[in-house]
Amino acid sequence: MSPVRKSLDELCVDTIRTLAIDAVQKAESGHPGLPLGAAPMAYVLWQRHLKHNPRDPKWADRDRFVLSAGHGCMLLYCLLHLTGYDLTMEDLKSFRQWGSKTPGHPEWLVTPGVEATTGPLGQGTANAIGMAIAERALAARFNRPGHDIVNHRTFAIVSDGDLMEGISGEASSLAGHLKLGKLTFLYDANQVTLDGPASLAFSEDVARRYEAYGWQVLKVEDGNTDLDAIDEALKRAQLEQSRPTIILVRTTLGYGSPNKAGTSEAHGSPLGKEEVALTRKALGWEWEEPFFVPPVALDNFRTAVRRGADLQSDWERRFAGYEKSFPELAAEWRRRGRGDLPDSWDADLPVFQAGEKEATRTAAGKVENAIAAKLPELLGGDADLGVSTNTPLKEGGNFDGQTGAGRNLHFGVREHAMAGIANGMAYHGGVRPFVATFFCFSDYMRPSVRLAALNELPVIFVWTHDSIGLGEDGPTHQPVEHLMSLRAMPGFTVIRPADAGEAREAWRAAILHRDGPVGLVLSRQKLPVIDRRKYAAADNLSKGAYVLAEASGGAPRVVLIASGSEVALALEARDSLEGEGIATRVVSMPSWELFERQPREYREEVLPPSGPVRLAIEAGVSLGWKKYVGDWGDSVSLDRYGASAPGEEVLEELGFSVDNVVRRARRLIE
Repeated sequence: MSPVRKSLDELCVDTIRTLAIDAVQKAESGHPGLPLGAAPMAYVLWQRHLKHNPRDPKWADRDRFVLSAGHGCMLLYCLLHLTGYDLTMEDLKSFRQWGSKTPGHPEWLVTPGVEATTGPLGQGTANAIGMAIAERALAARFNRPGHDIVNHRTFAIVSDGDLMEGISGEASSLAGHLKLGKLTFLYDANQVTLDGPASLAFSEDVARRYEAYGWQVLKVEDGNTDLDAIDEALKRAQLEQSRPTIILVRTTLGYGSPNKAGTSEAHGSPLGKEEVALTRKALGWEWEEPFFVPPVALDNFRTAVRRGADLQSDWERRFAGYEKSFPELAAEWRRRGRGDLPDSWDADLPVFQAGEKEATRTAAGKVENAIAAKLPELLGGDADLGVSTNTPLKEGGNFDGQTGAGRNLHFGVREHAMAGIANGMAYHGGVRPFVATFFCFSDYMRPSVRLAALNELPVIFVWTHDSIGLGEDGPTHQPVEHLMSLRAMPGFTVIRPADAGEAREAWRAAILHRDGPVGLVLSRQKLPVIDRRKYAAADNLSKGAYVLAEASGGAPRVVLIASGSEVALALEARDSLEGEGIATRVVSMPSWELFERQPREYREEVLPPSGPVRLAIEAGVSLGWKKYVGDWGDSVSLDRYGASAPGEEVLEELGFSVDNVVRRARRLIE
């Protein structure tokens, strides 16, 4: 028996709701409340406004949709399945199971149609803003009069929890400042969190906050049933070109659940079999079979397939005309889409003269600018520290959020949002983002850095002022544990170059690394440019570690392993040790991760498994170095915080001196 419905739209909304609670119940795990409450806004957006093609989830000019409230991911999975993406009913039934395409939070690398990995609340807000920035940048680069090949919008569903997280405030403030008119947030204002009413900890006026950020604020008072009001708000959002828009949609968490709606009991646990049955009845759902999709509802959802194919076909027709008129730009567009680099992109990188002294931050800035001249997709900025990080692109201009012109993003003092926005730019594609700040402040960025690694996003993180060698700013700004903490992060590549030559090669390696993020860790203080006529070439950096200086007169008795600024110290110590008749090898080790990717034979050639003792030298914690120095080795390291004084004095006082390195090496040999 078919149920009587007011409208096909209502049937489709309830199809999303019942599928979601069925999947959560079958998994005996998940969050049913958000899909029950947010299904109407998601349905209206996807069926009436979102430009997408289920048969080609990577179509370049599609609209982007981010479910920042990733705990409610079954809402997204239901939409993907129903509208025709490569996500089957069996995938929905495998929610949160090993190897399924429907993990417990949306994952970009796992599920077709998922635009960003979300779950840590607030991240999706920054990601969406990054996508909107990327769209504007690409539009400025490629669009020409009569040829708008880049013209899409970014939408996100955000929750109370998202808007409590600091990253959302940082990112939203910047979005308002940039006047990103093609960005829309749908705020699922259900006023319930996991512990209870949101009022336990969240009582601010979100509307006035976002007005102060410079956003257009719209309201829908009944987000549970008033589809037309949601539709009208989305239309108004798209008419506003000079401000981003947030639509406050009042909903009921767990809508339809007789005993749990509007309470935290509907938030993070299955409703229970009895409550699922009662919810179906309350919604007027007359089918008892779980995971049932009425054919008429499915037919309506699947109109997205033809609609999306037509939209993409029209775009491809227009792109063909664009390609005839602007063949060079079209070729660049295709190259970027493939992820290829232009020919000779690294042909004119600067060369640095031995005997000079230059901070690796300064050298890296020169290299970055040389690359940017050949690589127009390189786009990024810093956390109000450009004069110190040396990362501004000298010919790039300041980014304009409305036109998309300019390649230097001024993030302000917003490190966490900066990293999340860079991730969003990388998710979007077509641009290569970099961001910069002091290394110590990588702590503020860490959740976003981790997500970049988890999702293999090719974001380049530039971190300067890399050690106690920065001096007078003191221990609040002197990184100690940071190198090791980032080396502990799977999928993240850390590179700490020893001199200007290695800084050049570090940027080269970062650009070539396409399947994950890279952190370039650079010195504040000037370092001697190593004489590569005397020592091994800097391009050996690509191997992660290499023999920079071989022992004189036979096999080494000691191997000094160092990174960054401590390599010069190792070379000086080698001279002293060899003067005493102790054959000493120096290994420059800028990147553990690159080294571990080399064949075993090469790694054992650099660090013989038996024979000479090993001494690591690095101005950071000792944790982790035992892997390379072994049981009989040691490290000159720093298992305490630094101090405020001139950098050279701090290094000397804390053991980073030739005398101390030589003394420690002798002790190992004895």
